[in-house]
Amino acid sequence: MVMAQTFETNYERPVGDLMNDVAQRFGVRFKYNVDTVGRQLPYADFRVRPYSIEETLDNICKYFDWNWWKQSDKLYKIKPYEYPRRHVEEGQQMLNYLSTLYQNKEQWEARRDTLRREVRQRLGLDAFLDSCVLGKPILSKIIRHDGYTTQNICIELTPGQHLFGTIYASTAKGKHALIICPDGHWPMRYRKDEQQRLGTLARMGAVCVDFDLYGWGQSAEEVGEAAHHTSRAHVYQAACGYVLLDYMLTNRKDIDHQRVGVMGGSGGGTHTVLLSLLDNRVTASAPVVHLASHFDGGCPCESGMPVQLSAGGTCEPELAAVMAPRPMLIVSDGGDWTASVPTVEMPYLQRIYGFYGAKEQVRNVHLPNERHDFGPNKRKAVYDFFIDVFHLDRSKLDESKVAILPDEALKTKLK
Repeated sequence: MVMAQTFETNYERPVGDLMNDVAQRFGVRFKYNVDTVGRQLPYADFRVRPYSIEETLDNICKYFDWNWWKQSDKLYKIKPYEYPRRHVEEGQQMLNYLSTLYQNKEQWEARRDTLRREVRQRLGLDAFLDSCVLGKPILSKIIRHDGYTTQNICIELTPGQHLFGTIYASTAKGKHALIICPDGHWPMRYRKDEQQRLGTLARMGAVCVDFDLYGWGQSAEEVGEAAHHTSRAHVYQAACGYVLLDYMLTNRKDIDHQRVGVMGGSGGGTHTVLLSLLDNRVTASAPVVHLASHFDGGCPCESGMPVQLSAGGTCEPELAAVMAPRPMLIVSDGGDWTASVPTVEMPYLQRIYGFYGAKEQVRNVHLPNERHDFGPNKRKAVYDFFIDVFHLDRSKLDESKVAILPDEALKTKLK
């Protein structure tokens, strides 16, 4: 016998039954990444808003610390609460709030300086750098290709744990732009599209350096793959970019210190924004398929340390805005969280750049029909940007000239 819903029973119902009723009422389907079996919801039917499925889902999900995500007009996914992920509307509200904090360049720069200081503190970067060994780098033999060279670099950061990367350098004479290239969560930095991108930029006159994510590639051989899903990965990867930038500027004579860039996609975009904020020697930045006001990065290597709580609360576009008025390219697409960039994040960034009379210095290439990758059109956007701001040689733009090396050729032998 089913007990009647009354005040005495808190109008309680099994949440699964209620969700079935909601699906029928609004003509939608639900996919679940949560377990509804045995879950009871008090005041169940009173949580339903007949005029809004999304308010209804808010009322139901928040009781269980769940969240909903709209997949299409007829499909919603129910997932556990995720601290780095929010709805687009929440991102817009955050940017609206942040915009009330500064009305001119002076007010913005006071906020900017606070952000730099507190992000660094919350990340724990200085304490980490103090613990670093930073011994003499191990450099492999230089391999010559068509218009560029590759050379592997290894630097011991903390005892027994190393930064592993590869330098792609132009063979042209003179000083070259430097581009630090944090990697994202695609299959290792040895993959074809990364070699194409860094090799092409090197052929056009740059020196590019990438490096393994913590717990990926050779790093996984030292610390294990599980180490990547820890807060240490966040500070470790930030330190890798910071140490590489400092090493390249300090030790190489072929670098033009006025042309220093950072470029990365997805999780590499997170660390592009972070390095641009931490080191004001960066003169141009290109976060690709990353930037959103409603997503901080879904991996601990991006959000394992609480940098988003800095200065009373912030988000990725505000952290990226620290670049102003220096050139920045935002590459976005219609198939991931960056779909909102043209209408939500770009107006905010243009306002900040407008404080300097430099709105044209922040650019967006939006690819509405593409998905989350670093495909040909995203690479073309990056090439065009660095050709423009770093005066690279467009006549050398030919990905077919880049040699695709086997994985082992891009690894450093420690013994």
